[in-house]
Amino acid sequence: MYSKIMVPVDLTHADRLTKSLEVAAKLAQTFGAEIVYVGVTSALPGSIAHTPDEYRGKLEAFAKEQGEANGLTASGHMMVGHDVAVEIDHELIKAVDETGADLVVMASHIPNITDYVWPSNGGRVAGHAKCSVMIVRS
Repeated sequence: MYSKIMVPVDLTHADRLTKSLEVAAKLAQTFGAEIVYVGVTSALPGSIAHTPDEYRGKLEAFAKEQGEANGLTASGHMMVGHDVAVEIDHELIKAVDETGADLVVMASHIPNITDYVWPSNGGRVAGHAKCSVMIVRS
């Protein structure tokens, strides 16, 4: 049913992604699908990496670790944005095409009052991606 599952990850908060990572791994195991972990970073130094190349290395290490832990084929796909907070939805939607994903599994939070003013990342990706999107509440 699915052959490539895209999982957006924020390496700064990887510890909060446990549930969505588990769901994506179970789906990949069930369908024999490959997983691609997508991370969006800036060209500017950040808390996770000082350069995009350093970030790419950390994302690839994360993907390798996840793949080995779950017995899956996994890879990392880095996107670079000028202002990640503003461009993240656009970059994730673009990543769907770049990776050839036919399913996106992404974490979300429990909705609150600000979601009536600013749409969630998951909601925007689900509304614009050219594939199925599963939002997993953490």
